[in-house]
Amino acid sequence: MKFFVDSANIDEIKKLNEWGIISGVTTNPSLLSKEKGKPYEVLKQICEIVKGPVSAEVTSLEFNEMIEEAQRLADIHPNIVVKIPFTEDGIKAIKYLSEKGILVNTTLIFNPIQALVAARVGSRYVSPFVGRLDDIGHDGLSIVKEIVEIFTIHDIETEVIAASIRNPRHVLLSALYGAHIATIPPNVFHQMIKHPLTDIGIEKFLEDWKKKEQ
Repeated sequence: MKFFVDSANIDEIKKLNEWGIISGVTTNPSLLSKEKGKPYEVLKQICEIVKGPVSAEVTSLEFNEMIEEAQRLADIHPNIVVKIPFTEDGIKAIKYLSEKGILVNTTLIFNPIQALVAARVGSRYVSPFVGRLDDIGHDGLSIVKEIVEIFTIHDIETEVIAASIRNPRHVLLSALYGAHIATIPPNVFHQMIKHPLTDIGIEKFLEDWKKKEQ
């Protein structure tokens, strides 16, 4: 399973990219609105930092406007993947853009049928929102598992991005359930690499070494 960063913060993305495990970035209008600078300039900077797919979302909801905005986003950089929300006009836009060779990440997926429809009209990625389903009492990770199973059964090449990740366990189970990618907020990345026994072990080793040196 590949790791993407779910952020539009340049400093955070730079730091995580230095770890050497980042394969891409996902952004959305909410994340971009928090950052200084024009959104398209921020997206261009992100593309220059991370050598992988960078998802940028349209804010239009009508088909023709979606297409126009998607083209503008795609023109920012070759690594841009256009995020399209799963709506009726969105489905038509996904098909149109995919046929034009523009990669699409279908966002706001909340059940396996939505993911299957998006895949069948050519979406390169589908993003089921794990945390948001958990928030309303559903098992968000179960739909990741079901989507992966359906895509495997029917030999569908569309990749599944586990999105709306809230904690390291979401990452763990996404990997166990076969998600191709998990897009992870920076704070969860830091939680993933921390363990108290690791800290205790380092402290103990250094303490013993200092005794040996005396």
